Amino acid sequence: MSSNHQIIIQTLVEQKHQELAPEMSLSDFFHIYATEQILKDYDLNYDEIENGITDGGNDGGIDGIYTFVNGELIQNLDDIVDSKKNAILELIILQTKFTNGFSETPIEKCNSSAIDILDLSKDIDSLRTVYNPELIKQTKVFREQYKRIISKFPLLSISYFYCTKGVEVHPNTDRKKGLLENTIKGLFSDAKYNFEFITAQKLLEISRKEQTRVKQIELNDNPISTRDEGYIAIATLESYFKFITNTDKLLLKYFFDANVRDYQGGVEVNKGIKETLNTEGEEDFWWLNNGITITASKATYSGKTLTIEDPQIVNGLQTSFEIYNYFKKNPDKAETRNLLVRVITTKSEKSRLKVIRATNSQTRVPLASLRATEDIHRDLEDFLATKGYYYDRRKNYYKNQGKPINKIISIEFLGQSVMSIVLQEPDYARARPSSLLKNDSDYKRVFSHEYPIELYWKCVEIQKLIEDKLKKCEYNFTTTQIGDIKFHVALYASSILTRKVSPSPADLTGISLNDLTDDIIKPAIDNVNILYDSLGGTNAVAKGKELVSELKELLTENVQ
Repeated sequence: MSSNHQIIIQTLVEQKHQELAPEMSLSDFFHIYATEQILKDYDLNYDEIENGITDGGNDGGIDGIYTFVNGELIQNLDDIVDSKKNAILELIILQTKFTNGFSETPIEKCNSSAIDILDLSKDIDSLRTVYNPELIKQTKVFREQYKRIISKFPLLSISYFYCTKGVEVHPNTDRKKGLLENTIKGLFSDAKYNFEFITAQKLLEISRKEQTRVKQIELNDNPISTRDEGYIAIATLESYFKFITNTDKLLLKYFFDANVRDYQGGVEVNKGIKETLNTEGEEDFWWLNNGITITASKATYSGKTLTIEDPQIVNGLQTSFEIYNYFKKNPDKAETRNLLVRVITTKSEKSRLKVIRATNSQTRVPLASLRATEDIHRDLEDFLATKGYYYDRRKNYYKNQGKPINKIISIEFLGQSVMSIVLQEPDYARARPSSLLKNDSDYKRVFSHEYPIELYWKCVEIQKLIEDKLKKCEYNFTTTQIGDIKFHVALYASSILTRKVSPSPADLTGISLNDLTDDIIKPAIDNVNILYDSLGGTNAVAKGKELVSELKELLTENVQ
């Protein structure tokens, strides 16, 4: 007989499934939903969640795998970062089953795969006949990231989560996690290890936990209030640490405008901040630091407590991360030094963007860090909304509003679609999805006011339709195979549709989406798959120039 918690979770997941992703199977959606809840504090978007999925044949008992450095997701080899000493490196592995209980088998499989994929002495590429490409890819990301910073002695954490609708765990199943712990400790003796069964009750508790939208910060003295309902205040470092973390002392990443600037690790300014924190002298910390700027929808002061609604830390991210790392490494430190905090109450998104740009102009910030605040992305957000899509310019803004998964368009997805269809570089789109924002020259080629704004919508529709057909076609492609060829199929189909090997932006803007029928899409899938398979059918093939060259030759023969 099902418990109340099982019934509630069953009903909740079924409802969310219909609201957010009815095109998915219920079991696939459960994995997305469970992963989103378990990793809620990391603020992943749906693309990031899906990119970490390894479920399928030869998955080693692993449905999802994610690597984080100082809380930042690393999903591609191009994303691997250098870091300063004692960086926090986390490997999180998930197993989810939409069943009413837990069994020993998934844990045994995880143990067997750990012996292989986490043993650094074993060549990961030699395991391609044993494990699927997505598991190999994400394992390689973790391995290479670990090797990159091993000389900096990272604080390594390896966590497994096994989630079902189960209510309790049988003692025999519970004992199996000790076997896995022995394996992990044997491979990484200094690693912090954690294994957690996520029951129906636990999943329900996590699901009910909402993002904090109102937070308080304790002040030493009365703040200076401004005429526009803002404040200039002095707060202790410890109170600020509490402000930017949750009850588990994890960083509230959504307090930071994710599209403004990234934590820059070991750059000179951060070395200076770190040195100031670690060296206590006569000078207070706020004497030597520019402080923090926070925008808010509302701020009130009472009894030495500043209450801030919808806080966004728009300047001082580097300082914030260094303070966070300082207290994580010194949890019992008695700290009395202070920090300067500015709180600005903004009434509109436009005003907030002006504050972001102004406060970040005084220090050298990579141009890519301010991309999403540019007019073109605001225009795209408005235009795509008229077509039924939600442009994720502000990371997870629409996910948090419960919009359908397949209607949320990330900047990366749009960039890859344009790179493939307009610029005809599907290999580059597949190989370097994150560089489209980070590399200035790539960015300017993709996001340009010279393109008709309708072109971006056409690219979204074409790419979405192609992916849908790939998932349902007779080849039964794996997730990896779809990822490898979807951009190439989009290129091929677009060229056939325009009857040009290299269509111009105007040609692509002028197409009628009603003409993109199965008569065009099916041959496009067939031809791309034949070439992809003949060249080896690997991820390396998809990222290489030869497949694109072969496609162009075939298009030259077929375009009339």
